[in-house]
Amino acid sequence: MGQAGMAEAAVRYLGAARAAAPEPVEALPRPELRCVRADERAPLDPGEFRRVLGTFATGVTVVTAPPEGPDGSPAGFACQSFTSLSLDPPLVAFMVARTSSTWPRIARAGVFCVNVLAAHQADLCRAFAVSGSDKFAGVRWDAAPVSGSPRLPGGVAWIDCTIHAVHPGGDHLIVVGRVTALGTSEEHTARDPLLFHRGRFTHLPA
Repeated sequence: MGQAGMAEAAVRYLGAARAAAPEPVEALPRPELRCVRADERAPLDPGEFRRVLGTFATGVTVVTAPPEGPDGSPAGFACQSFTSLSLDPPLVAFMVARTSSTWPRIARAGVFCVNVLAAHQADLCRAFAVSGSDKFAGVRWDAAPVSGSPRLPGGVAWIDCTIHAVHPGGDHLIVVGRVTALGTSEEHTARDPLLFHRGRFTHLPA
């Protein structure tokens, strides 16, 4: 299945699942979409785009999904493009590459948990950023209360979600989640969050 077909399948799945979900929020009209004309400005240089956008410091998360079947392993990937979206209803969002091998598993599950990493968890983040490996090898976790998705110990916070909507966004997908449960680590007040800035991990100064 191509990337477009994968996105369409996820939207069809979510449409069927939404029938039993709470009343949806009415969406605003979509803006008119069009192609860039030949006489318009050429696309930006990707290197310059990354350099400039890299000046925006972000938190770092690991997005997880529950195991597929009784003998399956959970899924997860490192994600810095996470954000809160809405208070009423409670919505969050993350962006995932269309080429991600983890995204189809999250889409099939229909649920996910966002683990907000602490400053000491840079190595854990690197492990979840590697494609094709057993990312949960040697990693302790427990199940989030609603979705059953892995909660990773030692982080700052966790947000348990069901998938609310999926939108195309260039070479990424914009995944909107409806929050079903959330919490902070018991020691969160003593933990600095892990940050990513100018291509490297950092943390808040004391």
